[in-house]
Amino acid sequence: MNRSDDLNTLDSTDLKILLELVRDPRIQIGELSDKLGIARNTAQSRVRRMLRSGILHDGGREIDLEAVGYDVVAFVTIEVTHRELDGVVGALRLIPQVLEVHEISGRGDVWCRVVATDTHNLQAALRSVLRIKGVIRTETVLALHTHIQYRTEPLISRLVQGASAQGASAQGAPALPTRPGG
Repeated sequence: MNRSDDLNTLDSTDLKILLELVRDPRIQIGELSDKLGIARNTAQSRVRRMLRSGILHDGGREIDLEAVGYDVVAFVTIEVTHRELDGVVGALRLIPQVLEVHEISGRGDVWCRVVATDTHNLQAALRSVLRIKGVIRTETVLALHTHIQYRTEPLISRLVQGASAQGASAQGAPALPTRPGG
């Protein structure tokens, strides 16, 4: 399947499958088919097709948002009135395009990762942010290209290596360092 055709090939059943996988990453195919009222073979073949196309990745639970139409990524730094911080975070939670919210140090108070279908959709999301009580100002930076996707495998691999080294040293073998210089 061609990447540019991904969005055109997703129907409402595909989107419902994606939604269920996001809501319950551990859902089994049988449970998924029962929940959506579709045949088990239909659920299985659609999940496989989305895995092959790259819409689903990382074991079938991470979704390529670009493949479903959200190809604009922005990082928004927000300055807020501190007594309104909890309300700002609560309001940000209600904006569907806001994927992450972090309270930060340095310039600004809150950092968000926001996705949009196009610049007009991004502008609408940013206007929603600016209307939140307690938001003083925002600064938006657009992502031009993602070179490294969010990942945890290198960290877990390092922990496994460290655990293996500790096990080996307990058996009299030399321990491998688990951190630089360590």
